[in-house]
Order: sequence, then C-alpha cells, then structure tokens
Amino acid sequence: MSSEIDARGKSCPIPVVMAKKETDQGTDQFSILVDNKTAVENLKRFAKSRGYEVNVTESGADFLVAMNQSGSSEECQLMDFEKSWAVLIGRDGIGEGDPELGATLLKMFLYTLCESDDLPSYILMMNGGVRVAVDHEQSVEHLQSLEERGVSVLVCGTCLNYFGLQDAAKVGTVSNMYDIETAMVSVDKVVTL
Repeated sequence: MSSEIDARGKSCPIPVVMAKKETDQGTDQFSILVDNKTAVENLKRFAKSRGYEVNVTESGADFLVAMNQSGSSEECQLMDFEKSWAVLIGRDGIGEGDPELGATLLKMFLYTLCESDDLPSYILMMNGGVRVAVDHEQSVEHLQSLEERGVSVLVCGTCLNYFGLQDAAKVGTVSNMYDIETAMVSVDKVVTL
C-alpha cells in the first residue's frame, strides 16, 4: 500500500525532509504531492540518491511524485567513517545580498540540520551571528532542538557585549574565543556560513 503525502504550499526543503522521513522508515513505495517544479526536481535528485525510481504525474498546478524502491542495490557500499564537524555562523543570514532572504536561508539550513542524522559537534556563533541566538525565534527553536540532540552551541560573549546583548542569548553557552578556537581545531572540518 502506497502512502500519499501532501506537501503543497511547503517551502524548500520541507518536501525533501518529508521524503527523507519515509525512506528512513524503510517505506518502499510512497508519493508526495507538490505544487512547484523546483520541489519536483529536488525530490527526483533525492530519490536517485536513495536508490528510488521516480514517476512524476502533472495535474493542473500540482505534481504527484511517486517513489518506488529499486530492486537492485548491487553497488559496492563504501564504509562509513564518522567525521566530526562544526558550523561557524558569522552573520545573521547566509550569503550576500538581501538580508531578509539571508535570514530565511539560515533558518531553513538550521531546520534541515534538525532533520538530519549527520549532526555537527558544534555550532559556533561569532560577530553578527550571535544575533541568531537572540533575535531569530524560529532559529532559536531549531538551535534548542539541536542542543537537545547533543550539539554544543557556543555563543561569543565578546560579540554579545559589543552589540549590547550581554544577557539576551536565548540558546547556547555564552563562551570565549579560547573555547571556540578549541572547538574549531578539535573537529575534522568547519563549515562557515
């Protein structure tokens, strides 16, 4: 029996996260209903990466993306060596350009990270990035969720003081450059946003 998930009106990457939950549960066959071509393309790439065959049916403004587990998985699987990593957030958004878009992208990155099984050891916040731990309510919720799952969130105390936000951090541990530097050199890689 194939289940159908309604992801119409859901912004990126939520339809893919919904598909990931199904594949993680071992669901062999399911469909996701979306309302834009970008979601269709994202779902097709995701399905391919998970060994699922895809059939897309267009109906008006909607697309039904049917995913079926492929029968053959004779490919050689590489051994999975767990690597430690950290995320460095140096501003209150991702990228250059429109600040509102940058804040939305950062929020969606943190949401996607919450839904992932591959979590960083640390999230490090410096410079304008400390504002995320203060002003961005949804991002604060995502960061709290990550803390609950064992991710250490370190917020630069000097940066909070500089912006007049000494006691305003709603998530994380107010920290210092020594702790942040120690965290950075203790992991295999640091992803800078």
